[in-house]
Parts: sequence; C-alpha cells; structure tokens
Amino acid sequence: MSDAEKPIFLNIGKTKDALSDFAFYRFIIDSLPAAVLTVNSKFEITSFNPWAEQVTGYSAEEALGHYCGDILQGGMCKLHCPLKTAIDRQHPIVRAETTIRRKDGERIPVRMNTAAMLDSDGTLIGAVEAFQDISDLKAMEREKDNIISMFAHDMKSSLTIIGGFALRLEKKAGKLNTDRAAQYLGIIRKEAEKLDFLVNDFLEFARLQTGKLKLNLQPTSLDTELQELFNAYQPRVAQSGIRLELHKEKPLPVIKADPNRLRRAFANLLDNAFKFSKRGSIITVSTDDTPKEVLVTVEDQGQGIDPEDLPFIFEIFRRGKSAGKKQGSGIGLAAVKAIVEGHGGRVRARSHVGKGSVFTVVLPKSKP
Repeated sequence: MSDAEKPIFLNIGKTKDALSDFAFYRFIIDSLPAAVLTVNSKFEITSFNPWAEQVTGYSAEEALGHYCGDILQGGMCKLHCPLKTAIDRQHPIVRAETTIRRKDGERIPVRMNTAAMLDSDGTLIGAVEAFQDISDLKAMEREKDNIISMFAHDMKSSLTIIGGFALRLEKKAGKLNTDRAAQYLGIIRKEAEKLDFLVNDFLEFARLQTGKLKLNLQPTSLDTELQELFNAYQPRVAQSGIRLELHKEKPLPVIKADPNRLRRAFANLLDNAFKFSKRGSIITVSTDDTPKEVLVTVEDQGQGIDPEDLPFIFEIFRRGKSAGKKQGSGIGLAAVKAIVEGHGGRVRARSHVGKGSVFTVVLPKSKP
C-alpha cells in the first residue's frame, strides 16, 4: 500500500488537548480550496466546509446531522457508495468520477476522493470526502470530441468533392471546353484550400492539447513576413470586396522569433477579421515599436465581440455569441495566444459590438 492510499489518522487523543486538536483539523478542512465533508460511522454529516456549501447549494446548517446520501444524492450512493467502501475498509481511499444533485435540482459531474478516518488508537471514527465540480472539464471534453468529429466530417467532405471532380476531368479529358474545365479546377482548388485550413487547425489543436508547441527561433524580419502575408491575401481580398491595408510608419527591427509560427498567428488574426467583416469594409494591419517591444495590430470594421465573450476569446474551443454559424473551431485565437506567449509576448483585444475589433500582438525585441 502506498502512502497515498493509507487511511487518514487523526491525532485526536483522550487528553485535555483533544478539543484543540479537533479545532485545528476543523480549521484545515474549512480552509481547503475544495469541497470537503466528513461523516461519522453512521454516514451522518459532521462537517461541511464553505466550498461544499458553494458546490452543493446547501448551507452547513442544512447539511449537518443529515445522511450524506440525502444531501448529495450522488450517482454512486445506492450501489457503490464511496464512503461506505472507505468505512468498510474495502479500499482505504476511493477515487471516482460521479454526479451529485445540487439543492436547486441541477445534476453536476464531480471528481471525488474518499478516505476512512481513524483516531490515534486506530479506531474508526468516520470518513472524509473531498470533491470538485468538473462541469467545465466535461464540457471541454465534449467540445473536443465534437471538434474531432467536425474535422473528420469536413475533411471527408472536401476529399469526396475533390475526388469527384478529378474523376470527371479524367473521364472527359479532351471533351470538356475550357470554361467547364476551369470551373472544375476552381472547385478542386477551393476544396484543397479548405483542406489546408482544416489540417492546419487540426495540427494547432494537437499541439495545444499536448503542450508541444515548439519554436524554431531565428533572426526574423516582421516587415518581410507581414508583406509576404499581405501579398498572399490579395486574391482573397479581390474576391471578398474587403479592402486590406498595411500601414508601416517605420521599419521594424529584426527580432529573434519563429517566422513560420508568427505568420500562422497573424494569418489566424486576418482569417478572423475576414470572417466577421462585411463587403466594402477595411481591415488594417499596422506596426509600431517601443524601446523594448514591437507591436502588430490587426483592426477590422466587423460585427465586434460581445462584452461577455471578450474575456474568454483566447480560450480553446471558445466560440462567442457573435460567431453564430460562421465556420470555425474555436482554435485559431487560442493558437495565436499560445504562439505569442511562446515568444515571451502577449496579445490583447478590444472590441465594440457593431463597430469592429482590434487585436494587438506585442513581442519583445530581446531574445524570448
């Protein structure tokens, strides 16, 4: 048995210090940043800390003295009660993911750790259960599964279209007029661009999930990278009816950076700007520097970001209300943040609904 799996021994003896010992342990339990309750050998709740009140919705006064199953109404209470397992010493410590029902009736997923409590003489006096709400974690897991399914579906769709039109070109070689052949090739090109976008998003997703965003640092001219990116977006600009402008007040110094990763970050910001901009509007990329930092700003005149969503837009899988049915996975801005912070920089955003958004990337001039 490892130390982590041993029962919890409380040094509460039969001396005049027993009450002070108990008060000390009670202080610890109440101070823990996790929901904690203790029960006696009859499964009656003997302590209920503030975090337990917050997670369950019950006050300590409402919970104390009640059978724990009546308060938690856990998904394992009837058949595989963790507390019963710990008290019966079948397993000194029980770890499980289950659900509990809050006072308001909402059922939430929790991660539980349960252990038997013994006094200094080895006498069983009850059990302790620590649990935390993992609703956000479960929601993220579901979203991750949805994202993977979306990638697979969209990739298959594009591959099917590419294969279908390539087959037509092969079968009707020499019989198609120039316009029809150009139409088929245009469709193939568009679907190939979609695939490229999806593959890049999927790779970013994989790197963000594993924390393996490696940087190949080398002397990098941001002026050159932004100009090449600006040129690469001109065909899209011509088709969208959106004007793209590049403003450079003065040349930027060469910095130590990964040019491919930074280009990906700026491309993500531009893709985001195009996605939410209307025909006839302007997207502006501007640069500046301070004695210690360089700044690259991408500003659009699009629909803007809801103030409630703005603090969370760089979280992976987060798609705000303004995203609606727009294509996207909620990975692009999270990738921007990871890349920029990997360079020792930061990215900030401000927005006004109906007026547009401004994203500013700040990078250090010195080696990150």
